[in-house]
Amino acid sequence: MTAADSQFPIEKRMDVRADLALNVRHWPGDGVAFVLLHGLASNARTWDGVAHALTQAGHAVYAVDQRGHGLSDKPADGYDFATVTEDLSLLLDALQLDSPIVAGQSWGGNVVLAFGAHYPKRARGLGFVDGGFLDLQSRPENTWERVSVDLRPPNLVGAPAADLRQRLRTYHPDWTDAGVEATLNNFEILPDGTIRPRLTLERHMQILRALWEQRPGDLYGKVSALVVICPATSAPPVDRTQTHPGRCRRGCAGPCPRPLVRGDRPRHPRAEAGRAGGGDGGGIAAGYLAKKVSRGA
Repeated sequence: MTAADSQFPIEKRMDVRADLALNVRHWPGDGVAFVLLHGLASNARTWDGVAHALTQAGHAVYAVDQRGHGLSDKPADGYDFATVTEDLSLLLDALQLDSPIVAGQSWGGNVVLAFGAHYPKRARGLGFVDGGFLDLQSRPENTWERVSVDLRPPNLVGAPAADLRQRLRTYHPDWTDAGVEATLNNFEILPDGTIRPRLTLERHMQILRALWEQRPGDLYGKVSALVVICPATSAPPVDRTQTHPGRCRRGCAGPCPRPLVRGDRPRHPRAEAGRAGGGDGGGIAAGYLAKKVSRGA
């Protein structure tokens, strides 16, 4: 495989259940395989930058559109962690992957945590990229009623795709064109030029409820694989005069989780994803895992 070949993935749909096919972006390679999971309401293309770096190092990479997202099938239910992690196990079977490294970003990191806890022998290493530790119940003041309002996505159905593309470029001037287009791929662009989220609101809220119910601290003791945890860098101080309640203070199209620490510097994983079309944090975690595994650590 040439360096030029590694830039262009093979896109394929894998039948994992009678009612579910998952879309996979595959970069061939002879080294340890990586399976990469995106975050809530995102898609597999968010990992393109990381996948390119890994294939340059000789690794095979599989970036997955999880159920309800991207170009994968979108069943009405099955968005709990038990079902989603079983989807992943079935996908590894379908791809005939033995002991890959599995990494996830944000909600995808929590999926990887649950996968490592309940399928302890399937992966040789796990990567949590600003996820795997998301515990929506960790703040005493939080209730499901509050979280379901604060983290409910905005209604962007019918918004012009051109407007969103320009907004992303304005708010995130350091993002590459590939990062902008990967984010736009969270939406279906309709014939009239407007957008519709690929993940419906109902399914988004099902995932959010599952995330609310999951307690990561209960799962850590069940994980036996090597784990790398890579939080995103803190965002710059925000200008609160230019914000609206419940919406991202950096200008994203949707609401962001509350800061992990109090103050004006919330962690913001989407910013990292846009810069590299896959996330600098994801590249760091993946590279570290690859080195540790290759040394037999």
